[in-house]
Amino acid sequence: MASANDTRQMPKDAADQNFDYMFKLLIIGNSSVGKTSFLFRYADDSFTSDFVSTVGIDFKVKTVYRNEKRVKLQIWDTAGQERYRTITTAYYRGAMGFLLMYDISNQESFNAVQDWATQIKTYSWDNAQVILVGNKCDLEDDRVIPTEDGKRLADELGLEFFEASAKDNINVKQVFERLVDIICEKMNESLDASSGMNSTNHKNTALNETPASQSSSCSC
Repeated sequence: MASANDTRQMPKDAADQNFDYMFKLLIIGNSSVGKTSFLFRYADDSFTSDFVSTVGIDFKVKTVYRNEKRVKLQIWDTAGQERYRTITTAYYRGAMGFLLMYDISNQESFNAVQDWATQIKTYSWDNAQVILVGNKCDLEDDRVIPTEDGKRLADELGLEFFEASAKDNINVKQVFERLVDIICEKMNESLDASSGMNSTNHKNTALNETPASQSSSCSC
């Protein structure tokens, strides 16, 4: 029996319509921070060192099994270049989670994190969940962003923080699992709050009045 925090991979099938929940996730950050490699490592368990800049936006689908529920993840890989910004921000709405990524060996990508965080607040759903990811932690000899600086910035922005490496497959699965966890936790909190409000609103209803149906909590 899977635990509440367990995530297990189901057979890959992008066309599979047999799922309980679908979460739209976006990976954002400057160009060349490793967003595409990160997605390919998670979705296909593959990695290539050849850099090909993403044009506009692309996505992959992965279905995970969590607490006896199938959760279909639609993961969008966005272009980091400024000229594609109008295209990519159009995809922010409806996204339930973001991986905001920088490269630990690239100061400019770290400096841009605040701007990306502002874009999330501007263009996304209010309750979208975000994790800050310091990618390419395999490049320790080229590191210019200390881990402590990443943690400090995450704390300032109110985000959870991971360092990861698509190349060495470090924390890739864990980052996505945690993002799914947070989304489900927030869904439960929202549904619980809604149920509580409904209960309060119906305290004084007549006994013969049929109570409004209550939404069930996310079983993720």
